[in-house]
Amino acid sequence: MLSIVGIGPGGYDDMTVRAVNAIKNADVITGYKLYVDLVRDLTGGKEVFCTEMRGEVERCKKAAEFAISGKNVALISSGDAGIYGMAGLVLKILEDHPEVETEVIPGVSACQSGGAVLGAPLVHDFAVISLSNLLTPWSLIEKRLEAAASADFVIVLYNPGSHKRKDYLSRACDIMLRHKSPETVCGLVKNISRDGETSSITTLERLKSTPVDMLTTVFVGNSQTTVINGKMVTPRGYRI
Repeated sequence: MLSIVGIGPGGYDDMTVRAVNAIKNADVITGYKLYVDLVRDLTGGKEVFCTEMRGEVERCKKAAEFAISGKNVALISSGDAGIYGMAGLVLKILEDHPEVETEVIPGVSACQSGGAVLGAPLVHDFAVISLSNLLTPWSLIEKRLEAAASADFVIVLYNPGSHKRKDYLSRACDIMLRHKSPETVCGLVKNISRDGETSSITTLERLKSTPVDMLTTVFVGNSQTTVINGKMVTPRGYRI
Protein backbone atom coordinates (compact mmCIF):
# COMPACT_ATOMS: atom_id res chain seq x y z
CA MET A 1 0.00 0.00 0.00
CA LEU A 2 1.21 3.47 -0.89
CA SER A 3 -0.77 6.27 0.73
CA ILE A 4 -0.23 9.74 -0.71
CA VAL A 5 -1.15 11.87 2.29
CA GLY A 6 -2.14 15.52 2.41
CA ILE A 7 -1.36 16.77 5.92
CA GLY A 8 -2.92 20.20 5.51
CA PRO A 9 -0.93 23.21 6.75
CA GLY A 10 0.93 20.98 9.18
CA GLY A 11 -0.75 21.29 12.56
CA TYR A 12 -2.23 18.12 14.06
CA ASP A 13 -5.59 19.86 14.57
CA ASP A 14 -5.83 20.55 10.83
CA MET A 15 -5.16 16.95 9.71
CA THR A 16 -7.93 14.53 8.83
CA VAL A 17 -8.39 11.30 10.77
CA ARG A 18 -7.61 9.37 7.57
CA ALA A 19 -4.29 11.21 7.22
CA VAL A 20 -3.30 10.52 10.82
CA ASN A 21 -4.20 6.84 10.54
CA ALA A 22 -2.30 6.41 7.27
CA ILE A 23 0.86 7.78 8.88
CA LYS A 24 0.40 5.66 12.01
CA ASN A 25 -0.15 2.49 9.96
CA ALA A 26 2.78 3.00 7.60
CA ASP A 27 6.06 1.12 7.80
CA VAL A 28 7.89 3.88 5.94
CA ILE A 29 7.39 7.65 5.85
CA THR A 30 8.71 9.64 2.89
CA GLY A 31 8.51 13.30 2.02
CA TYR A 32 10.10 16.72 1.93
CA LYS A 33 12.06 17.13 5.18
CA LEU A 34 10.20 20.28 6.29
CA TYR A 35 6.83 18.52 6.02
CA VAL A 36 7.99 15.29 7.65
CA ASP A 37 9.28 17.33 10.58
CA LEU A 38 5.75 18.69 11.07
CA VAL A 39 4.45 15.19 11.85
CA ARG A 40 7.44 13.84 13.81
CA ASP A 41 5.16 12.93 16.71
CA LEU A 42 3.55 10.30 14.47
CA THR A 43 6.70 8.80 12.93
CA GLY A 44 8.40 7.22 15.95
CA GLY A 45 9.88 3.80 15.26
CA LYS A 46 9.30 4.02 11.51
CA GLU A 47 11.76 4.13 8.64
CA VAL A 48 11.93 7.69 7.32
CA PHE A 49 13.25 8.86 3.96
CA CYS A 50 13.43 12.61 3.30
CA THR A 51 14.73 14.84 0.54
CA GLU A 52 15.20 18.59 0.38
CA MET A 53 13.54 21.09 -1.97
CA ARG A 54 13.49 19.96 -5.63
CA GLY A 55 13.91 16.34 -4.60
CA GLU A 56 10.36 15.49 -5.62
CA VAL A 57 11.18 12.87 -8.25
CA GLU A 58 13.75 11.16 -6.03
CA ARG A 59 11.44 10.81 -3.03
CA CYS A 60 8.49 9.69 -5.15
CA LYS A 61 10.61 7.02 -6.82
CA LYS A 62 11.89 5.91 -3.43
CA ALA A 63 8.36 5.73 -2.04
CA ALA A 64 7.38 3.58 -5.02
CA GLU A 65 10.37 1.29 -4.46
CA PHE A 66 9.40 0.77 -0.83
CA ALA A 67 5.82 -0.05 -1.83
CA ILE A 68 6.88 -2.41 -4.62
CA SER A 69 9.04 -4.27 -2.06
CA GLY A 70 5.91 -4.92 -0.01
CA LYS A 71 6.02 -2.18 2.63
CA ASN A 72 3.19 0.13 3.62
CA VAL A 73 4.31 3.63 2.72
CA ALA A 74 3.00 7.10 3.54
CA LEU A 75 4.26 9.79 1.19
CA ILE A 76 3.56 13.16 2.78
CA SER A 77 2.53 16.34 1.01
CA SER A 78 1.63 19.60 2.69
CA GLY A 79 -1.86 20.90 2.00
CA ASP A 80 -3.65 18.52 -0.35
CA ALA A 81 -1.57 15.87 -2.12
CA GLY A 82 -3.59 16.35 -5.30
CA ILE A 83 -3.23 20.16 -5.41
CA TYR A 84 0.36 21.01 -6.40
CA GLY A 85 1.27 17.86 -4.50
CA MET A 86 2.88 14.51 -5.23
CA ALA A 87 -0.19 12.45 -6.15
CA GLY A 88 0.09 12.77 -9.93
CA LEU A 89 3.83 12.09 -10.01
CA VAL A 90 3.60 8.98 -7.84
CA LEU A 91 0.72 7.51 -9.85
CA LYS A 92 2.71 8.07 -13.04
CA ILE A 93 5.80 6.39 -11.57
CA LEU A 94 3.67 3.39 -10.58
CA GLU A 95 2.03 3.17 -14.00
CA ASP A 96 3.62 -0.23 -14.70
CA HIS A 97 2.97 -1.60 -11.21
CA PRO A 98 -0.78 -2.14 -10.87
CA GLU A 99 -0.06 -4.66 -8.10
CA VAL A 100 0.72 -1.75 -5.76
CA GLU A 101 -2.43 -0.51 -4.06
CA THR A 102 -2.56 3.27 -3.84
CA GLU A 103 -4.79 5.81 -2.14
CA VAL A 104 -4.80 9.59 -2.24
CA ILE A 105 -5.82 11.08 1.11
CA PRO A 106 -6.99 14.68 0.76
CA GLY A 107 -5.89 17.48 3.05
CA VAL A 108 -6.69 21.12 3.66
CA SER A 109 -5.02 23.16 0.93
CA ALA A 110 -3.42 26.56 1.56
CA CYS A 111 -6.23 28.31 -0.30
CA GLN A 112 -8.67 26.92 2.28
CA SER A 113 -6.63 27.31 5.45
CA GLY A 114 -5.27 30.71 4.42
CA GLY A 115 -8.71 31.86 3.35
CA ALA A 116 -10.07 30.93 6.77
CA VAL A 117 -7.40 33.06 8.45
CA LEU A 118 -8.40 36.07 6.35
CA GLY A 119 -12.15 35.54 6.67
CA ALA A 120 -14.21 34.35 3.69
CA PRO A 121 -12.51 35.40 0.44
CA LEU A 122 -13.46 32.26 -1.54
CA VAL A 123 -17.23 32.20 -1.16
CA HIS A 124 -17.62 32.75 -4.93
CA ASP A 125 -15.74 31.43 -8.00
CA PHE A 126 -11.97 31.51 -7.71
CA ALA A 127 -8.82 30.39 -9.53
CA VAL A 128 -5.58 29.07 -8.03
CA ILE A 129 -2.37 29.89 -9.92
CA SER A 130 1.23 29.12 -8.99
CA LEU A 131 3.81 31.77 -9.87
CA SER A 132 6.63 29.22 -9.87
CA ASN A 133 8.08 28.81 -13.35
CA LEU A 134 10.22 25.78 -12.49
CA LEU A 135 7.76 23.44 -14.23
CA THR A 136 5.51 25.93 -16.08
CA PRO A 137 6.77 28.60 -18.53
CA TRP A 138 6.20 32.16 -17.35
CA SER A 139 4.51 32.94 -20.66
CA LEU A 140 1.80 30.39 -19.81
CA ILE A 141 1.46 31.73 -16.26
CA GLU A 142 0.90 35.20 -17.74
CA LYS A 143 -1.92 33.87 -19.93
CA ARG A 144 -3.61 32.22 -16.96
CA LEU A 145 -3.35 35.40 -14.89
CA GLU A 146 -4.77 37.45 -17.74
CA ALA A 147 -7.69 35.06 -18.25
CA ALA A 148 -8.58 34.79 -14.57
CA ALA A 149 -8.33 38.53 -13.97
CA SER A 150 -10.41 39.41 -17.03
CA ALA A 151 -13.14 37.02 -15.85
CA ASP A 152 -13.24 38.71 -12.41
CA PHE A 153 -12.24 35.58 -10.51
CA VAL A 154 -10.88 35.80 -7.01
CA ILE A 155 -7.30 34.65 -7.56
CA VAL A 156 -5.15 32.69 -5.09
CA LEU A 157 -1.42 32.81 -5.80
CA TYR A 158 0.81 29.97 -4.63
CA ASN A 159 4.63 30.28 -4.63
CA PRO A 160 4.46 34.06 -5.11
CA GLY A 161 8.15 34.73 -4.62
CA SER A 162 11.61 33.40 -3.82
CA HIS A 163 15.20 34.60 -3.85
CA LYS A 164 15.36 34.03 -7.60
CA ARG A 165 11.83 35.31 -8.32
CA LYS A 166 11.69 38.53 -6.32
CA ASP A 167 9.75 40.48 -8.96
CA TYR A 168 7.23 37.84 -10.03
CA LEU A 169 4.45 39.03 -7.75
CA SER A 170 4.92 42.60 -8.97
CA ARG A 171 4.74 41.38 -12.58
CA ALA A 172 1.62 39.38 -11.78
CA CYS A 173 0.01 42.45 -10.21
CA ASP A 174 0.71 44.49 -13.34
CA ILE A 175 -1.15 41.88 -15.40
CA MET A 176 -4.11 41.77 -13.02
CA LEU A 177 -4.27 45.58 -12.85
CA ARG A 178 -5.23 45.60 -16.52
CA HIS A 179 -8.59 44.21 -15.44
CA LYS A 180 -8.90 44.87 -11.70
CA SER A 181 -9.12 48.12 -9.76
CA PRO A 182 -5.99 49.26 -7.88
CA GLU A 183 -8.22 49.27 -4.77
CA THR A 184 -9.13 45.58 -5.13
CA VAL A 185 -9.00 43.96 -1.68
CA CYS A 186 -6.11 41.53 -1.28
CA GLY A 187 -4.84 39.40 1.57
CA LEU A 188 -1.62 37.61 2.50
CA VAL A 189 -1.01 34.77 4.95
CA LYS A 190 2.42 33.42 5.85
CA ASN A 191 3.24 30.24 7.80
CA ILE A 192 -0.40 29.16 7.87
CA SER A 193 -1.24 27.33 11.13
CA ARG A 194 2.44 27.20 12.08
CA ASP A 195 4.67 29.13 14.46
CA GLY A 196 5.06 32.68 13.25
CA GLU A 197 1.79 32.85 11.34
CA THR A 198 1.09 36.36 10.06
CA SER A 199 -1.67 37.81 7.91
CA SER A 200 -2.57 41.17 6.45
CA ILE A 201 -5.12 42.82 4.20
CA THR A 202 -4.06 45.33 1.56
CA THR A 203 -4.93 46.55 -1.93
CA LEU A 204 -3.80 45.28 -5.31
CA GLU A 205 -1.77 48.43 -5.90
CA ARG A 206 0.06 48.05 -2.59
CA LEU A 207 0.47 44.31 -3.10
CA LYS A 208 2.92 45.07 -5.93
CA SER A 209 5.60 46.17 -3.48
CA THR A 210 4.81 43.74 -0.63
CA PRO A 211 7.63 41.28 0.24
CA VAL A 212 6.60 37.62 -0.09
CA ASP A 213 8.24 34.21 -0.11
CA MET A 214 7.42 30.56 -0.78
CA LEU A 215 5.63 30.26 2.57
CA THR A 216 3.20 33.08 1.71
CA THR A 217 -0.19 32.56 0.07
CA VAL A 218 -1.71 35.58 -1.67
CA PHE A 219 -5.42 36.26 -2.17
CA VAL A 220 -6.61 38.78 -4.78
CA GLY A 221 -10.29 39.63 -4.51
CA ASN A 222 -12.83 40.15 -7.26
CA SER A 223 -14.73 43.38 -7.93
CA GLN A 224 -17.16 42.64 -5.08
CA THR A 225 -14.68 41.59 -2.39
CA THR A 226 -14.77 43.85 0.65
CA VAL A 227 -13.51 44.16 4.22
CA ILE A 228 -16.00 43.53 7.05
CA ASN A 229 -14.80 44.06 10.61
CA GLY A 230 -11.24 43.40 9.55
CA LYS A 231 -12.10 40.27 7.55
CA MET A 232 -11.71 39.79 3.80
CA VAL A 233 -15.10 38.76 2.42
CA THR A 234 -16.29 37.92 -1.10
CA PRO A 235 -20.09 37.98 -1.24
CA ARG A 236 -21.97 35.34 -3.19
CA GLY A 237 -25.07 37.42 -3.81
CA TYR A 238 -27.47 36.41 -1.06
CA ARG A 239 -30.12 38.98 -0.22
CA ILE A 240 -30.25 39.82 3.47
